[in-house]
Amino acid sequence: MPINLDAVGTTADPVERAWTSTDCLLYALGVGAGGPEWGDHELGFTTENSADRPQRVLPTFSTVVGGGGPPRAGLGTFDPAMLVHGEQAIELCAPIPADGRVRTTSTVTGIYDKGSGAVVVTESVSVDADTGTPAFRGTTSLFIRGEGGFGGPRGPSAGASALPARHPDHQVTMTTRPDQALLYRLSGDRNPLHSDPVFARRAGFERPILHGLCTYGFTGRALLHELCDGDPARFGRMAGRFSRPTMPGDTLTVSVWETDDGYRFRTDTQSGDTVIDAGWFALSAS
Repeated sequence: MPINLDAVGTTADPVERAWTSTDCLLYALGVGAGGPEWGDHELGFTTENSADRPQRVLPTFSTVVGGGGPPRAGLGTFDPAMLVHGEQAIELCAPIPADGRVRTTSTVTGIYDKGSGAVVVTESVSVDADTGTPAFRGTTSLFIRGEGGFGGPRGPSAGASALPARHPDHQVTMTTRPDQALLYRLSGDRNPLHSDPVFARRAGFERPILHGLCTYGFTGRALLHELCDGDPARFGRMAGRFSRPTMPGDTLTVSVWETDDGYRFRTDTQSGDTVIDAGWFALSAS
């Protein structure tokens, strides 16, 4: 069965997800928090009992607890080894608590034919499961290789946004661990593409690759510290495209340019490969 274009406009049943302080700490370690870049400034994200450091939650944790998503059965049949993350955007309504529960509703907003593959776009809205108060929103694009050519619309252009022709205003370099994917997967994404060499080779990679959302989390930490002084309440909206895979052990450099409409950013590896492009960030309006 090919990609099911009738899935566009369908809304999945709400999904509830609860989390604890431990989940938040594990996620923070999974995206490199506690490393040498910001030292003790990240104790609030990596511990719950440090003196004068109440626990806080990284904003990109919303990609873990807010990813309800549509049932894959409704999209048609495809080889899961051919699915990779294409783009991700998040918008926070308030800082995420260390313990909480949200109800997430996701809608398929587009299915596009890119020739070599199909792109499926979903938008999700998460609210506090007890009060109904908006918590965060997300937009996810999935690229399914080999599923294009069905004659559908191509959708919006995926070209990278032009960056200012000057040196970046902020630049941060961080190194991922060789076992980073094995640590990050404990937050819930058990896709064997990131852990099983046999599965990774079937997908066309020499070895397991790092989760795109792990690279996204590293990048989000850089934006949080460089632009928000480490305060999640100032973190507004973050969007970016996964342009190339990252390997565990890679060194990541996040470059940020201040512009009239917010901040543009790009994430590169030590080899000069851009792994997140078309990046855009805005501070919270509140």
